[in-house]
Formats: sequence, C-alpha cells, structure tokens
Amino acid sequence: MIDRRHFLASSASVVASSTALLGAPSLFAADDAPRKRIAFLGTVVYRHSHAQHFLDRHCMGYTWGGRWQAPRFDVASVYIEQKFKDGDLAQHRISKYGLKEYPSIAEALTLGTSKLAVDGVVIIAEHGDYPKNEKGQTRYPRYDWFKQVVKVFEASGKSVPVFNDKHLSTQWNECREMVDDAKRLGFPFLAGSSLPVTWRFPSIDMPIDTPLKESVCACYGGVDSYDFHGLETAQCMSERRKGGEVGIRSVTALRGEKVWEEMEKPGRDDTRRLLVAALTRSHNLPVDGGFPTAPVTYEWAKATMPGVIAYFIEHRDGFRTTMFLCPIQDFNYAGLRSDNGEIISCQMYLPMPTHGSTTADFFNPLARHIESLVLTGRSPYPVERTLLTSGMVIGGVESLARNGAAYETPEMSVVYRNDGPPAYWRE
Repeated sequence: MIDRRHFLASSASVVASSTALLGAPSLFAADDAPRKRIAFLGTVVYRHSHAQHFLDRHCMGYTWGGRWQAPRFDVASVYIEQKFKDGDLAQHRISKYGLKEYPSIAEALTLGTSKLAVDGVVIIAEHGDYPKNEKGQTRYPRYDWFKQVVKVFEASGKSVPVFNDKHLSTQWNECREMVDDAKRLGFPFLAGSSLPVTWRFPSIDMPIDTPLKESVCACYGGVDSYDFHGLETAQCMSERRKGGEVGIRSVTALRGEKVWEEMEKPGRDDTRRLLVAALTRSHNLPVDGGFPTAPVTYEWAKATMPGVIAYFIEHRDGFRTTMFLCPIQDFNYAGLRSDNGEIISCQMYLPMPTHGSTTADFFNPLARHIESLVLTGRSPYPVERTLLTSGMVIGGVESLARNGAAYETPEMSVVYRNDGPPAYWRE
C-alpha cells in the first residue's frame, strides 16, 4: 500500500528522471544558441500533399520518441509556386504560422537581400500542375529549382545543406549534374523517399557487407511515382551488401503476361522465392474475406495478380533488383543471402491517412532527418542512393516506352558504400 503523498513524491521523481534521460523537450527548454533557419520551397500546399506534411511538421512539430517534438529549426521563408486552387492551404498555413512569403526562390534564400541568409533549403517539388513529357513523366521543377539554389550559392560564395524530396529528375544528365554540383560546392545533399527511414516489421537492419544475391520489393503505385518508393525500399537494403554498390547495367520493365513469362525463364527461381517472401509480409493481400483462399505461393501470385508491372534490374556486379507494382497497399522487401540461402524480409510500414491515420506519421522520420541534416551539416545517408534509384526509374520508363525492351545504362555506374549506422526511424 502507498499513500497519496508518497505516490506523488515517487511520480515526481520518475518524471524528473525520465526528463533527464530523454533531454528536456525543446518546446519548454531555453536555448541560448541561435536557431538555424531554412527556406521552404514548395510547389503546392493542399491536404495530404508532401508540402503540407513537411511544412506542418517543420512549423508545428511532430511526435517523436513517445512525446511531442517541437521543430528544431525555424522556417525563415517560404516560396509556394501554385496557389489559389481548389483545396489550397498555402495562405492558411502562411497565416497560421506567421511565415514570410517571397515571390522568388532567390529572394526566399536571401530573405530579400543580395546574399544567402538561411542555414538550409528544403525543396518539396511534388504535386501540382506541371507538364508531362512524351513518356508520361511529370516534369516537376526539382532540377530547375535546385539550379536556382545553386546560383544563389555561387553568387554568395557560400552554401548550406539542401534536401530534395523524392527522385531528382526525369533525365539522367540532370540527376548527375545535381549531385555533381553538391560535390563541387561542398554542401551536404540529402534526397529521396520516406520508405528507407520509416518503421520496419520486423525491426531489422541489413548488416554491412551481407553477402546478398538479389533484392525484391513488392509494393503498389504507378510508373514514375510510387515505383521510386519501391526502388528505394530495395536499395536501402541492397547498398549494404558485400562490396557496396557499383551501379546498374540495364533495366527491363514489363507489364502483365510478359512479367510472368520473364519470371518462368531459367534462372528466375530466386526471384520467384523472393516475391512470395515479400508478399507474405504484406498486410493487404488481394484476398476474399480478409484471408487468402489458398496458400500464398508463386502460382497463387500469378493467378491473383495478372496485371502487375515489374522492373528487372541488372547491377554491374551481377546483383539483381526486382520491383513489382502489385494490387496491394504496402511496401515489402525480401533479400536472398548468397552464402546460406537465407531470406531476409520485412515490411516498411507507411500508416497512410486512408488507412486510418489522420497524421500520416511516416513523414515524421524523414522530417527528423531533414532537421538533423541542417543542424549537423551532415547527410545521414549517401545521396548516391537517390541518384541511382532516380536512374532506375528513368530506365523503367524508357523500357516500358520501348515495349519491354531492355534499356542499357552504361552511364549509371554509381559506386558508393553506406557503411554508417542505418538512418532508420529510431535515430
């Protein structure tokens, strides 16, 4: 038994100890150091758009480590290119957070002066009304905006960390130029998807120098959109294989019956095994009554999902990546060890708003890494990952445009290693 006085005293002690262990939340802590400031560049802000997700988290905060995390930097300026459309939230958010809006990217970076005046740049050029090319790819202004940022850096004689949401561009030479600019000017460059840093079921990391033979991702979505997420799901695991990444040789993208014809060719036994392993991690299999009416096998997958799209990717060292766009609603990974035949698999969990979540918390880990990029001046993982996955998407689109002919990629010899700790959601 414990009386109220002792209970309150004990509770206060526990709270004090917990706060000391976790560090006082920045929402309540005084910090004498000047806060970093960023320029936020977005195409359009509406409900569930990427710009809405990131702008809210960087202005209002997000859940982290079992508590509310106030933003760790300030949004000094915003540039929103497309506004006043149906469902537009840009003006509402600008007023709500008391933000300073500028009419151009250069002015957002210089805060209306002649020199760079922010500590970081966040580019969210996703969604909005932009032209499509002859292959159906949307020409979002990621490359154009990045080059405007670089121009300000060059004119100012200094640079700051930059984050680019999703893939880099729809043209390989532009992707390559963006990464080369960052290296030339010496600024940290982070890019890519939320998939590599979201929750994993089970919670696994790929050990460095694992002897992998092939990676498979079974996911959902369309070409030149969610295919990028699926490829980053696989690549964040594949890049930690023995010897590191060396780039890709070719991409063959197929639809429907042609996928299953390729899968039944000699030498595709491992791909079939991995597809089944990835599908069994799914929480959203296309089934009747909430449960498969037959065992989940390769034959079941072929019969149940006749209209899939698949990218068959050959790496320069003989490694393979295969990505399937399926009628499911999640992202699932399976990789095959070459030494003992063991399969390593997990789901990379995205609690989408349409799946019962009102906050889409899978953006929180990536928002956290963007903050860390600006605060530390270091990218938590290599931008070469997104350079290569951007190239994989380009290769897939090109192959589909050529009716499934292999698209050779000799220029995509992207060599890198990710030897650091996984930039996983726990960090």
